[in-house]
Amino acid sequence: MITFLAAARVARPTRLNREGRMPVVEISGLKKSYRVYQKQEGLLASVRGLFHRQYKTVDAVRGIDLKVEQGEFVAFLGPNGAGKTTTLKLLSGVIHPTGGTATVMGYVPWKREHAYRRRFALVMGQKNQLWWDLPAQESFRLHQQIYRIDPREFERARDELTDLLQVRQLLGRPVRELSLGERMKMELIAALLHSPEVLFLDEPTIGLDVVAQHNIQNFLRHYQEQRRITILLTSHYMKDVAALCRRAVIIAQGTIMYDGSLAGIIDKFSGHKVVTLAFADDADPPDLSQFGTVVEVRSPKVKLKVDRPKVAEMLAAVLNDHVVSDVSVEDPPLEDVIAEVFTTAEESLAEAKR
Repeated sequence: MITFLAAARVARPTRLNREGRMPVVEISGLKKSYRVYQKQEGLLASVRGLFHRQYKTVDAVRGIDLKVEQGEFVAFLGPNGAGKTTTLKLLSGVIHPTGGTATVMGYVPWKREHAYRRRFALVMGQKNQLWWDLPAQESFRLHQQIYRIDPREFERARDELTDLLQVRQLLGRPVRELSLGERMKMELIAALLHSPEVLFLDEPTIGLDVVAQHNIQNFLRHYQEQRRITILLTSHYMKDVAALCRRAVIIAQGTIMYDGSLAGIIDKFSGHKVVTLAFADDADPPDLSQFGTVVEVRSPKVKLKVDRPKVAEMLAAVLNDHVVSDVSVEDPPLEDVIAEVFTTAEESLAEAKR
């Protein structure tokens, strides 16, 4: 557990944008590189490595630029190793950058000023901040002392959060006896007890079942709407993203590939529509492979991928030659488009290494 010393809040001026909204997170040319030891295989190579080590430089973040405004709920997406968690660690002050600048609420995160530490929270789905063998309520009391929360304000926040997440009856149970979903709820409570203005969430629903994911989503949506705090979320579950975020940032190979709306991801990275046709007769559906890629055939229905510019032409041709009882034209699922973007980015990275 990282102990954050408390300090009085210090208001810092932040430049307003053209719409008069306040950029909470401002990043310019942010970079982070690691020098990694290359261990060779075999005993002799290991002994040689004690005296002549070989290293390579790994660029986790490669000069990203980003602004997040007050009250935004932004999805930060990317394949494994893209630089998402590294960026959140930089913004939290856990690590120092190799280059570039960043401010959160006017503070430089890696200076680790006490006033800044009181105004943000970081929750990592694969890291615990609660004491494993103690009840969660004991860890909450420790957080009260660390952040010097007024006793009445602490009790009010604790009761509100435990009621919203429906875990009040679990406060006295050791954390190790809680389910994964229950532990994540306790982690969220611990992070929000001091009422942070910025919340960084790194895979908060990882490993949770569908019900637990849904409960966490509902809580985060309600809390963010009520408090208007700024949240940056990384997640591999597109249902989290679709349920919570209007804006998405895609990072791959340490650089930002896209920054915009969720709908814009499909428009930019998907060149096809999914067309489903239900034919009126009982005969087998016709062969439609000349119009696109056939995805599924379940008589009397056919589903296929068709290039966006050719959808109207394809429908006109089919309707002219066949009796169709139903037609649907849809965008491909968001998770399919995102997966395709990630795959393309990884293939480009592998090609660059050759």
